[in-house]
Amino acid sequence: MSTPLAPCIHRMERTGPERWSARGGDVASRLDSWSEILEGTHLHFEISPTHRTPAGFRGNVVRRAMGDIVLVDCASAPFRGRRDRSTIGAAGPVAKENVLGFQFVCRGVETVHEGDREMTLSPGSIAIWDGLQPTDIEIVEPFHKRTLLFPRERVRAVCPRLDELGQLPSLDRSGPARLLVRYMNALAAELPQLDADAAVAAANVALELLRAVVEPELPSGRAAERAALRAQIRRHVRNHLQDSDLGPTTIAFAFAMSVRALHALFEDEAESVAVIVRNDRLQRCLEDLQRRDAGSVTEIAFRWGFSETAHFSRVFKRRFGATPSEVRHLAQLGAQASPAEPV
Repeated sequence: MSTPLAPCIHRMERTGPERWSARGGDVASRLDSWSEILEGTHLHFEISPTHRTPAGFRGNVVRRAMGDIVLVDCASAPFRGRRDRSTIGAAGPVAKENVLGFQFVCRGVETVHEGDREMTLSPGSIAIWDGLQPTDIEIVEPFHKRTLLFPRERVRAVCPRLDELGQLPSLDRSGPARLLVRYMNALAAELPQLDADAAVAAANVALELLRAVVEPELPSGRAAERAALRAQIRRHVRNHLQDSDLGPTTIAFAFAMSVRALHALFEDEAESVAVIVRNDRLQRCLEDLQRRDAGSVTEIAFRWGFSETAHFSRVFKRRFGATPSEVRHLAQLGAQASPAEPV
């Protein structure tokens, strides 16, 4: 079944998997269809046939979303795909492509040239790839892979030293990577049965497992220790957003440091600790406002630590460009929309 592609939004109600199949009367039209499917579910590639591409080319994608972390199954006959510097960003904002993919090969053979890396992936292979890197791929044998797509900023939030990696690591001998593969396979089976809160928790677990995959490859040192502590504090904030007293004082106490030391730890960051708390609360409020069964605007504001609704409405509109009541009204109407990006 072919389904129209839609942008990924943060609304997380229980839904079944989305499915796409390449269509067309000849191989050229089927590959054109396949290119559109990959652009909407993975990345934009320039697709071309090889001598192995059959006249009856087949390609299928199944996508399961957990908010902005997405689990994708992709199966296809042989073809060739290319992303160069001119291709990256050609299909829209680069932010859509600013992802890391954690990939497990279930069947077939794929060759990959990404930057300075060359890989031949076969059944059982595990790889991590960068959506902003020029890449050439060729499916050599009919292929099935399963991939978790992580927004880079979500990975940076738990693994702030990510950019210190010279290149993404090889994962075939990584114990944490094999554990994440098992978890990814369990997600494929269980996601349709999870409610919204469980899906959020499942996405956070996947993110923590990816951190365990990447962090052993990172260098250590004083700067690394400070970055790791900031990541721990960010996780503490996310886990305690419903505590109305959450703020610099309680966070400093939880980590046995002074408030002054806490502020110094974040002095070179784009956001202060207080701003991190506020923005994380606003994001959780946005997610609840987009759920029709999450309660009133006031209930949602109080649930996530805001104690005054007028103040909540002001800071929400300043961040998202729409009032909480406007977002709630769209949700009650069943609209599949979200407000503008934070400003």
